[in-house]
Amino acid sequence: MPRKRVRRLFPVAVTRVFEVHVLAVLVAGLAAGFLPVGVVAEDGAQAPVWPRFRGPGGMGVSDDRNLPVRFGPEENVVWKTGLPPGESSPVIAGDRLFLTGASDESLVTYGIDRNTGRILWQRSLRRDRDQRYHKINSVASPTPVTDGEVVVVFYGDFGLVAYEVDGNERWRLPFGPLNNINGHAASPILADGKVVMVCDQDSGSYMVAVDKDSGRLLWRTERPEVTRGYSTPAVFRRSGEPPELIVPGSYQLIAYSLDRGEKLWWLRGMAWQLKSVPLIDGDRIYLNAWESGGNSAMRVDIPSHAQVLADRDLDRDGRLSLEEIEGFKPAKPWRNVDLDKDRFLSERDWEFFRARLEAQNNMMAIRHGGHGDRTGTNVLWRYRKSLPNVSSPLLYQSVLYLVKNGGIVTTLDPESGEVLKQARLTGATDRYYSSPVGVDGKVYLISQNGKAPVLKAGGQWEVLALNDLADECFATPAIADGRLYVRTRRTLYCFARVP
Repeated sequence: MPRKRVRRLFPVAVTRVFEVHVLAVLVAGLAAGFLPVGVVAEDGAQAPVWPRFRGPGGMGVSDDRNLPVRFGPEENVVWKTGLPPGESSPVIAGDRLFLTGASDESLVTYGIDRNTGRILWQRSLRRDRDQRYHKINSVASPTPVTDGEVVVVFYGDFGLVAYEVDGNERWRLPFGPLNNINGHAASPILADGKVVMVCDQDSGSYMVAVDKDSGRLLWRTERPEVTRGYSTPAVFRRSGEPPELIVPGSYQLIAYSLDRGEKLWWLRGMAWQLKSVPLIDGDRIYLNAWESGGNSAMRVDIPSHAQVLADRDLDRDGRLSLEEIEGFKPAKPWRNVDLDKDRFLSERDWEFFRARLEAQNNMMAIRHGGHGDRTGTNVLWRYRKSLPNVSSPLLYQSVLYLVKNGGIVTTLDPESGEVLKQARLTGATDRYYSSPVGVDGKVYLISQNGKAPVLKAGGQWEVLALNDLADECFATPAIADGRLYVRTRRTLYCFARVP
């Protein structure tokens, strides 16, 4: 697959509606009882409002009110700011909004005034590497994370960098290069003063925790049981117990100690190449796992590595070359099988190939807890039809929402996995990379082509409006103070109910 080139940075153009509209929106928000922007935490930091990918806990849910149902490039726009391409989503702390972009030469982090859309600062890193990326992915896919004091960003072509909210660099920690054929896409998270970053790749997967103040490495945990993945982890907390990291990976979900990175328990039966964020509700974890080939009811019987060596290792060197398996099933998708890219199939390469062919797509409800392998005890239910590829599920007002490519929306009962409703969104039937968010009794969706349906929330959901952003969109919206922040391919928008 050819490497997609990110377009060069172009001069940033900032356009805004009349100041009277901005003032009217602020007055209306205060009258409705919303917290004003720029809330300051007790320690003087800007309080995080939408701190990470998909907001608090990665759940994609806000208790805000009065958001617009209809919006677009010329409707209910408070401001709009031109930006270079990138797939990262906005995060918010106080009156600041942060996101990333990239050019062929630079990796750029932006600090933006979320009242006006004015770029307050931008910091660039030299892009010394140019790794392979899928055509819908880029080096600016991971979403930043902030606690209101620092904002931490990750670039697959560099590593972690932390800035103070005023743009001063605090520390940097180079990584890689990473061996992921589609490029990196997981985002960092912040928990208990630690920045946690999952680096799943075709070979050498690992996870790190670093001190958010200094960038000092606190622990590193190898993940040899998984290959490439793109899922951002979650934190499970229970009163009186140490917090755990819930980390999806290829073929399994694993729980680790947040304090030490120790592997605690795991559950098998996932698809390959997980992308969705896990949702945590009480002692339950909900996770969607889909990848092409995982829907087949017919499992392929693949011999062991030793059996294939016996038949095809012509030069008896204990390895399988492309020529030696010519005509056999793995020969065609060689780049997906030769994980360490040494042009031979090792036993590890082969066993992961077998696991891929045996994997099953499913949306799962999982009971938390235990030690060791919990596959046989902790799965509450599985649902296997009409699953999203990239877009994460949404749990909102006791209903699970899934949006599949083609605009198929499914609602499930989170207790039983029973389908409540399934229907196609007329006029928004393309692909979905952005994840849904729930707010004010509504569910907001955005397709790749910029179609933005708004649903009335509920098991028997209804379409309230179909908006058109007239541009591609891969990012998930952020929500704060009655405003919807949406990043398209070329523009960052702030939408609100403008009088």
